[in-house]
Order: sequence, then structure tokens, then C-alpha cells
Amino acid sequence: MKEAFLKYQAQTTPHPLAMEISHAKGSYIYDTKGKAYLDFVAGVSACSLGHSHPKVVSAVKAQLDSYLHVMVYGEYIQKPALELTKLLAKHLPEPLDSTYLVNSGTEAIEGSLKLARRFTGRSEIIAAKNAYHGNTMGSLSLMDYEERKQPFLPLIPDVTHIEFNAASDLEKITSKTAAVILETIQGGAGFIEPTNNYLSKVQQRCNAVGAVLILDEIQPGIGRTGKLFGFEHYNCQPDIVVTGKGLGGGLPIGAFSASKQMMDSLSDNPKLGHITTFGGNPVVAAAALATLEEVTTSNLMLETLVKEQLIRQHLQHQHIKEIRGRGLMLAAFTENAELTNQVILKAQDQGLILFWLLFEPKAIRITPPLTISNEEIIEGCRIITSILDEL
Repeated sequence: MKEAFLKYQAQTTPHPLAMEISHAKGSYIYDTKGKAYLDFVAGVSACSLGHSHPKVVSAVKAQLDSYLHVMVYGEYIQKPALELTKLLAKHLPEPLDSTYLVNSGTEAIEGSLKLARRFTGRSEIIAAKNAYHGNTMGSLSLMDYEERKQPFLPLIPDVTHIEFNAASDLEKITSKTAAVILETIQGGAGFIEPTNNYLSKVQQRCNAVGAVLILDEIQPGIGRTGKLFGFEHYNCQPDIVVTGKGLGGGLPIGAFSASKQMMDSLSDNPKLGHITTFGGNPVVAAAALATLEEVTTSNLMLETLVKEQLIRQHLQHQHIKEIRGRGLMLAAFTENAELTNQVILKAQDQGLILFWLLFEPKAIRITPPLTISNEEIIEGCRIITSILDEL
């Protein structure tokens, strides 16, 4: 399939990994030659319950027998989407009781920016340096990485940047600011956690000037950090929460949640302030509902913190200088980008899937399914340390 893949399917890089996939189950992906690969990436934090989780598959199959897409988002009452938004409201702090379902994390970011501008009547958006919120035009506009933005200019105007974790920058948030948007834990920059009560300070500043605080939980959300939402660790409550990735159980989804009062501002003046044909798709919503139910009713979130310590224990090596992150959102740093690159590529040869981070070339991404077993963690760490021994 490789030749056809390179010819007919648009590429994201000049050198894709091009593994030919046969099937995937649990913590493993299998290629067309029958080789098993232990998955330490989970589709870049997307497959919270691993691959083909029986409860997700069962929910999808049951919905397939009832109906697929029937109408654009927001017109018909479709039980899977309704139950999903109800369950999200149950687990989000008040007053975040209204959720708009979309098709991807980046679309949820776009919707949250529109909502903040519509609700406040302001235009300025403040984002963090080294942030990543997606790759559509609005999401890309939030990035301060000029090399990635330059080919697509002009992007949306009135975006400024602050340094993540720098309280001295908070004075830049003013009465002209519609929203401050931050990743709860900075992902592409190297899994950087907020420190010194930073998110709480941002929230206080936003409240003082009437700005909206948007937290991007696309990667840390849905149990990956040991709580359902990453912000629960940091004494902070956002005005808008954006989720995606791990919510879908392996199917594409995004969502942004806010108060009913705020969300209603998208429904009028103008009507249809945000439109999505496939948002809330019943099959996707059924998968997401099964995923969220399993994450919130099982011990997976508690076990995530135990598994974090297991990874830290078994990845002690002279060439691993630091492990950043929380729960099963971890990045192991080597001395240099070349060593990291070799580890990731050699690991695939040895049946372990690792990956890179967007902006931090020394980091090895370790974001396995929440369902990964202790034995699988130890085996994956053994492969990494053995490669480092060889190198």
C-alpha cells in the first residue's frame, strides 16, 4: 500500500512513518505482516481506552442499527449527543452546563474564540508563547511560531502573546481583551505544567477586567492527568473548556463547554453563530458517551497516577535528563534532538510506538492509553532503556 499511500493521500511531512496497519486492539497496533507494536502514544493522546475497547465498539454497533447522520447540529434531538452533553455537565463545575459538539479539537477552539468575541463584544485574543491549539486558520493565529505561520499569512488579527507561567505578563490582559486562551498543560512546548498558582492568577486577572478564560483541555482532559480535567489540579475554573482527542474513544470529536447564558449568545444576532453539519454525530457521540462513562465510573483515573510513577521508576537512565508532565501525559527528555530521534525510530523497529513533540525536539512523547497494564508499561520502558544503552 505504501506506493499508493504516497501517491494518492496528501502528506503532512516529506517522510511519514508509513506503517501499514492491519488491526489494533487494547494497547497494541498490528501491521499487515502480523507484527505487534506496543502503543505508547495512543493516537497522540486520543485513544483513552486503547484500541477497539469493547464498550466503545458495542456502543458504536448499537447506534449503527438505529441511525447515522440525520440533520445538521442543533435541530433534532438525538439521544447520544444529548446524553453526552448531560454527562459532561454533571462532571464540569457550575455554571459550565452547556456544550457545543463539533468534529475536532481545532474546530472547538475556533468555536470558543467566536463565542468569547461574541459574548464580550471585544476582539483581542491573548495566547501563550509556544502554544499549540490546532492548525486551522484561527487556531494557527494563536501560535507565535512565525516560521509555521508565515506561509499562510494574513491570519486573524488582534492576537497577542504572553509567556506561560510569567505572572509579570498578566498586566497585558486588559479591558480590551475578549479572551485569554491557554493549554492547561502546554503540549507541543514540552508538557509544561503551570506553576506558582499561575492559572488561578490568570483567572483572577480575567475576572477583574471582564475577559473570558478559555482552557484547552484537548490533550490533558478526559482523565489523562489523573483527574477528568487537567485544570482540577491547579485551583482554577475557566469560563470555557475545550475538549477533543480522548473524548471520542478513537473517533473524531471536539467540544466546547460554557455557561448556558454565554453559549446562548451564539444562537441569535446572528442566528447560527456557529454551524457544523456533523457535530454531535450520533455514532461519534455514542462512542464518546461510552468512553466518558468508563473513565468516570472506573478506577482508570486513580490508576493513571500510579502508572505515572511506574514510568518514572523504570525510565531512570543516564541519557534521560528529565521527565515532564503528569499522569499519562509525559515527555522524557534526552540530551539532544538527534538522540531522541534515534530512540523513536529504533523503538518502532523493536515493536514500540513512540512519537515526537511539536516544538521540543529533545522530548520523547509517552502518552499511552489509560488502560495500559503495568506489565506493558514496564516492557515499553525496558525497550527504551535498552535502546539508550545501545546508543
